[in-house]
Amino acid sequence: MRRGLVISFLLLVLTGVLFLGCPFIRVLEIRNDDNGKVLRYTRMRLGEEFILSFIHSVNKRPVYDTLRVEKDYLVIVKSRFDAFGAGMPDSSTKEGTLTLAPDGWLEWSTNRPVPEITVRVGWTADHKLHLKDEEIRLSDLSEPGTPVTLRVCQIRILDFIRDGLTP
Repeated sequence: MRRGLVISFLLLVLTGVLFLGCPFIRVLEIRNDDNGKVLRYTRMRLGEEFILSFIHSVNKRPVYDTLRVEKDYLVIVKSRFDAFGAGMPDSSTKEGTLTLAPDGWLEWSTNRPVPEITVRVGWTADHKLHLKDEEIRLSDLSEPGTPVTLRVCQIRILDFIRDGLTP
């Protein structure tokens, strides 16, 4: 009898902690900007990096942007590309350094903090996230032409579990 009361009390305390004092976790949120719907949450660690890749609209060559998760923002670490195109850096500036990598690709290092990144899911651009050994095609999450925002935020663990927006 006494053991049952102790277990019941512990379950009650645990339930209270989970619902009232629920801890928060850092996630990468992918949101459809047209309707505000969250398309996916992925748990991220401070300093963790991932890649946003796309096909350049003019030169039709791949571009790989490396992004890093910080406390409540993203950092654009660098861009890798193998051909110049409209809007691509063609020399070092005060905003970034352009170098030739050993593999022949160009790397533009910038380490620029941004609160979020918004891309319009492209028909040709084929935007992909390379995240935790997974490749996520943004056109699988939202229709081409839709603005999609990536941002770091903190959510309650219960919301993360409830929404089930990550594998």
